[in-house]
Amino acid sequence: MASPAIKSGALVTLPELQPSSEFFKEGASLRVTGKLQEYSAETAIAVVADESATLRIDTQHLRELSFRVGSVFQFIGELHIQPNNEAILQARTGRNVDGIDLDLYHQSLQLVRQFQAERMNNSTT
Repeated sequence: MASPAIKSGALVTLPELQPSSEFFKEGASLRVTGKLQEYSAETAIAVVADESATLRIDTQHLRELSFRVGSVFQFIGELHIQPNNEAILQARTGRNVDGIDLDLYHQSLQLVRQFQAERMNNSTT
């Protein structure tokens, strides 16, 4: 029997990840980037921040990733919504992206979305 396909992680910024967002749904496959605020080796829970938004990341399935507070990380995984409407990302992959300019990253993400929207509009007309 074939296993279900793994979905690619939709690019989303932490400030966009609000309960009213289209991305804020159980099981959504997301790619998030943020600065590591804290990490607990006992629970394997990391907290990343971008601007004033934070997200908890469950890193229990990640191996050989060295967590250092203040470094910038990118994670791909599935979003799980807790009963109190708090989200946690179950990471299936992660990487250190120190040196990335988050402002430039946000700008490029907006340009990619603009391009994709224009392309969708052109293909439907």
